[in-house]
Amino acid sequence: MKIKPISLILAAVLGAPAFSQAADLIDTFHAAQTSDAQFAAARAAQQAGQEKLPQGRSLLMPSVNLSANSTFNDQNTQYKGVFPFPGGTHRFNTHGYGVTLVQPLFRQQNWVAYSEAELQVAQTDAQFRIAEQDLVLRVAQAYFDVLIAQDSVQLAEAQKSAINEQLAQAKRNFEVGSATITDTHEAQARYDLTSAQEIAAQNNLEIKRRALQQLINAQPQALRALGKQFKLEAPQPADMEKWVDEAQLNSPQLAIAQAAAQLAEKEVDRNRGGHYPTLDLVANYSKNFSNGGSFGVGSDTTSKSVGVQLNVPIFQGGAINSKWREAEANNERAKQELENARRSVALQTRQAYLGVVSGIAQVKALQQALTSSESLLEASKLGQEVGVRTNLDVLNAQQQLYSTRRDLYQAEYNYLLSHLRLKSAVGALNEAELTKVNQALN
Repeated sequence: MKIKPISLILAAVLGAPAFSQAADLIDTFHAAQTSDAQFAAARAAQQAGQEKLPQGRSLLMPSVNLSANSTFNDQNTQYKGVFPFPGGTHRFNTHGYGVTLVQPLFRQQNWVAYSEAELQVAQTDAQFRIAEQDLVLRVAQAYFDVLIAQDSVQLAEAQKSAINEQLAQAKRNFEVGSATITDTHEAQARYDLTSAQEIAAQNNLEIKRRALQQLINAQPQALRALGKQFKLEAPQPADMEKWVDEAQLNSPQLAIAQAAAQLAEKEVDRNRGGHYPTLDLVANYSKNFSNGGSFGVGSDTTSKSVGVQLNVPIFQGGAINSKWREAEANNERAKQELENARRSVALQTRQAYLGVVSGIAQVKALQQALTSSESLLEASKLGQEVGVRTNLDVLNAQQQLYSTRRDLYQAEYNYLLSHLRLKSAVGALNEAELTKVNQALN
């Protein structure tokens, strides 16, 4: 299907050695999984988000604190009246330690915060699923960008070679007097234009390779191109609304919005809980030592206590009511954002579905156009030989042929990308789906 060999073209264009083993889409994806900084950041964000759950659970668990102290005392005491106690200056040290345990018995806000932590973890997981799907799409896009850039270089070289033949023929015909100098100038102008296009194509290829290098953090090797295994397959099921229904159930973008709406509802409950009393179990153990005192004698003291502590909020300057109203407003905002997310997911799914369907039609149309362009070029060459077509007609036919071939290659890559985008819209894009696309490569 493509002009061969790609690896040799790359070696000639970039001055790099040809690889005996070309990389495919799966190889590139695995390299990006371990090297892409954006995906690594998403993985770290998921790991950080997982910690929300133990943090929320800790609000329901007992807390234990240890305290210790050591103090130097310098006291001067003078007693008034008739007392048998000696006055004077006393210097001594006091030190001790204590342990306090607090177990929440009823804190409504803490229970709500724990349920919020579960929703936050669900959000984190959905965000990582988006990052995984985004990596698949970015790898496929970068991979196919390199392939179409390679195709453009090869087509420019092939077109340049064909025009060079036309130029040589025009010069020969002019020398023998069977053609005018105009034919030579037309061919020369088209040759120069194609040379400029070739330079631009080579530059674009280098840019696309650097974009792929950013994903895999390595110099890209030769890539496998589309082969005979490439097939046009319509979406299954062939019903756009069924794809929309699946997206409404499994889209990670929608899962994030749903979790956000539930979090907003929980925030209303949590801020309402600011009016509720709290009840804690409190236990203390302390031991203090002193080697002196006001009466000149030391002491050792041990204290133990267990009890419950009730705290009833009476008035906090209106802050609780204000936070409650704020949470209610945020709750309404989250509901509207959820509805917007549903509509956006439905729109994206329909666009992706239509992208696959229209992509199939476009590829078929361009395949037919390529056949027609090839026939036109042959007819133009034959017509030039018998004098019913000019050199310009042949050049135009060549230009149309190579433009159609380039458009066909681009349409084939776009079709494959549309398949991946459709799977992404319904939350089903993974390595297995990428493997199916990879089977279309040589």
